[in-house]
Amino acid sequence: MGRDRWLELEGVHARGRQLFLVANLDGQRFSTSIWYGDVHLERLAASVGQEAFERLAFHVAAFEINKLASLRPTHLSFGRWARFVTPSFVELWSTVLQKVWAQWRYEHVVPDWRGPELADPIVQRADLALDFLTEDRGEALLFFGGGKDSLVAAHLLERAELPYAAQSYAHSVYGRPDTQHALIDALLDRLAPLRRHKQWVSDDTFAAPLPELLPDSDTRYVLAAETPSSIFAALPTVLTHGYRAMVLAHEFSANRGNLVWPLTGEEVNHQWGKSWHAESLIAHYIERELIPDFHWFSILQPLSDVLIFELLRDTGPRVLQTHSCNVQKPWCGRCAKCAYVALGYAAHLPEGVYESIFPMDVLDLPENELFFRQMIGLAEHTPFECIGEIDEARLALALAAARGRRARAVELFQREGGALDLDSVIERYATVHRSAPHGIPEVVARRVLPLMDQAEVAARARIRALLTL
Repeated sequence: MGRDRWLELEGVHARGRQLFLVANLDGQRFSTSIWYGDVHLERLAASVGQEAFERLAFHVAAFEINKLASLRPTHLSFGRWARFVTPSFVELWSTVLQKVWAQWRYEHVVPDWRGPELADPIVQRADLALDFLTEDRGEALLFFGGGKDSLVAAHLLERAELPYAAQSYAHSVYGRPDTQHALIDALLDRLAPLRRHKQWVSDDTFAAPLPELLPDSDTRYVLAAETPSSIFAALPTVLTHGYRAMVLAHEFSANRGNLVWPLTGEEVNHQWGKSWHAESLIAHYIERELIPDFHWFSILQPLSDVLIFELLRDTGPRVLQTHSCNVQKPWCGRCAKCAYVALGYAAHLPEGVYESIFPMDVLDLPENELFFRQMIGLAEHTPFECIGEIDEARLALALAAARGRRARAVELFQREGGALDLDSVIERYATVHRSAPHGIPEVVARRVLPLMDQAEVAARARIRALLTL
């Protein structure tokens, strides 16, 4: 490239329910609007103090604009918000950039890329803590996207008699926001959240003709750190409504990457933002640097998808309202995410559920064969999507075959998938990983872990009954 390219945080504007963020990349401006359904940002600023609020808004902006690092700026400045650039912030922001963008670096073959050079001086200063505007409501705020994991998380909380509220958001990259919220609301109508909070995110970066109109960026696509960004963006809701805990539904399988990159020896993990490593880093940072009396955790961290699908069996007809596709909601049927979830539904859920959701028989579509080859380890790496591990997909295909399903994906597994070591697969995936690190508070763990244990017993019995006939 040969020349300096500057990325600068140019604007952070709070007005009413809108947080408007502007970034400048070599004179070209990109904006993101975050709309809050029931948060008045100016009132929040007046209550917590303007400087503390600007520090909060800075964090939302910083983890929102990091997607523009994909366009390979050489330098980064946070402009007039540079007064919040502390050593702990730099460490977290840089770690997120390196870990989330490992996939981007791998696909662009730039093993030595470390992101833009920070042009701002690092500030040694006491941080400003943020205070809640209301008393502790006593319930947790559950991130709810409308997929299988969200449903299982809500189902566990309800069975454990733990009250919760729901936080949903629609992002312009996924299509019409009214469609997204309608899909989520249709599922929430069948659950029992005490209240619902909504966000709308409008992002012109992904609507722009990139990278075609920026050929000197030498970039094939723009990547975003959606999970870290969405967590910081939810903090105004947390503060306004008094939630001391936020619950996500990130599973154990997110801790394992897609491949080990021979050029660097590092693990490339599309789901790193959902991993325990990411969870612990971000949770500790927020509690230490921003909101002392607050923590967030994943309630599904001890579970692989095998047990998540087992718990999903108990949700009844509510599963018919789930959606997970990132291409065309609710399902396109022709992407890696649709292929994986469809396989899990066909393998693990009661008869008729798969057909009701996927009338096109996703397992038999020729255009999905590559995804299934990748899923079962017959390619260089697993699909760069939020899906389970290789042996989880192999187990699911074996179960689908045992249930009498005939499809291209099943035939591929029978022809090239090799033998399944059932005992080791059950030991890894049909197990509650109690000894693995997780952030579930003891008061919650006491109620939900026994429910997970029941799912473990049921899944093991069901799987062995099908595969040892």
